[in-house]
Amino acid sequence: MSKTALGVARVRAFESRRPDRLFDDSLAQRFVDAAPDAFPVDGPMTTIGAVFHHHAVIRTRFLDDFLLASECRQVVLLAAGLDTRAFRLDWPDGTTLFEADLPEVFAFKDALLSDEVPRCDRRVVAMDLRDDWNLPGFDATKPTAWVAEGLLIYLDEAETDTLLSKVDQLSAPGSEIAFERGLGDSELLKKARDLPGVSEYSKLWKGGLDTGRWLTGHGWRTHDHDGRALAERWGRVVPEGSAGGFLTATK
Repeated sequence: MSKTALGVARVRAFESRRPDRLFDDSLAQRFVDAAPDAFPVDGPMTTIGAVFHHHAVIRTRFLDDFLLASECRQVVLLAAGLDTRAFRLDWPDGTTLFEADLPEVFAFKDALLSDEVPRCDRRVVAMDLRDDWNLPGFDATKPTAWVAEGLLIYLDEAETDTLLSKVDQLSAPGSEIAFERGLGDSELLKKARDLPGVSEYSKLWKGGLDTGRWLTGHGWRTHDHDGRALAERWGRVVPEGSAGGFLTATK
């Protein structure tokens, strides 16, 4: 099971216990309890851990709001990981939600959620996004809300181009997409790449494509969302070294 996915689950579980929580993911604790030693953070990881923690909280809230505000009734979570939005968000009637990720992710995840009932038509698609993939039952004539959460930083330019080309091909007019941008550009993260406990993740960071320019060039209307402004709006202190934000686009 991916340590990064478990790390995000731990962040969501912690946030859900706060009285001023920005979202409520009560299911996240199940994943943490199932792998209690998967993501220790101490020593030199403390500062970098605070940045990732903050970003994961703001990202979760932002994408929750994006999906609930969307008029699309077909949703795709690319590299869904341990996301539980199918179970915890109040989806409009008629929503179909596709979760796409590796088979081992769903083997771990669905075993722990077997007693839960999704609030939408949840469809699990076990696959590798680096391969030529498809979504059984997907209707390319319907507008779709796409979410690529914590994904693009791990793809190089060619892989990102291939992924976005596939999304563009499957997206009817009115489709939307949302993802994070700029996290890897933080000076703190650049300095932290070789720290013990960080290098195993930072060596996977690639992110070489200007996604905003790509989408604009393919007929999408883009909008940038500053992470610091969002955090301040929601009453959260931005940790030193935090950077980035989010990009949304409509076809």
